[in-house]
Amino acid sequence: MTIRSFALALALTSLASVAYAQDGLHIDDAYMRTSGNMATSGAAFMVIENNTSADDRIVSASSDVAERVELHTHKQDANGVMQMLEVPEGFVIPANGAHALERGGDHVMFLGLKSPLAHGDVVTVTLTFEKAGAMEVQIPVDLERKPMHGAKSGPMNHSGHGMKKTN
Repeated sequence: MTIRSFALALALTSLASVAYAQDGLHIDDAYMRTSGNMATSGAAFMVIENNTSADDRIVSASSDVAERVELHTHKQDANGVMQMLEVPEGFVIPANGAHALERGGDHVMFLGLKSPLAHGDVVTVTLTFEKAGAMEVQIPVDLERKPMHGAKSGPMNHSGHGMKKTN
């Protein structure tokens, strides 16, 4: 391992371990993935912890790196194929609990990336919660995590993502 790659790995580890906190909410282990230099979409994953006595809800996300940023989930069809769908109502973060945004499950979807994102880049994302309000987080692009790190298993169909809304 060269000194440069070691320094990059150390910086990514430091960024990924940073937890963001606001009004009893904590964001941990946030990272973003794309499928490569020519990708027009990407996704962010993280664990959102709610250390309050009331449920909260992530209702939206935004970033200047993409034309649209949406909250998405995966739903399995009758043939066992997973499809991505927008969830405009967002996700509940239970009181004194956590909600994982993970591969193969709920996640933040970036559609229409304005420029390529490379391993080690850092993306500014604003997460908006019903009660806690807006929280700005710095999310590192990590293209080296194992494909199934934090993922639910099953085949996936990306053919309709971003094409229609569930509302």
